[in-house]
Amino acid sequence: MNIRKRMVGPVTVISLDGQLDSHTTPEVQAKISRLLPAHGRVLLDFGKVACLSGDGLRTALLLYRQAQCLDSSVALVGLSPSLRNVLAATGYLDFFVVAETVADAIAALQSQAPGYEEQEDEQPALRA
Repeated sequence: MNIRKRMVGPVTVISLDGQLDSHTTPEVQAKISRLLPAHGRVLLDFGKVACLSGDGLRTALLLYRQAQCLDSSVALVGLSPSLRNVLAATGYLDFFVVAETVADAIAALQSQAPGYEEQEDEQPALRA
């Protein structure tokens, strides 16, 4: 699993590339926790995740809880139709800002944090 973090204004964009399953989830959770900002919004991009197990879903929920503790929001993009259905059926979909594209999610999150100009700062990828 490759994990890449970049900043777009006040939004921390975390892109995942690979499989998020029971084998990779513990290390991915630890790395994502270290990438979370003390303040600001978080976007989790699942667009390049080939496999997402229940453990991967738990990763998104833990991120949501961490963001709530920081009075922040989490957006999800790149959700497969089946994952979107699971999130809706469990009631978890309402916890997140859900968008079709990274740009749409950033716009939605930035509208929650007015006063920031769009800036992009990419950081090197992490390997899980």
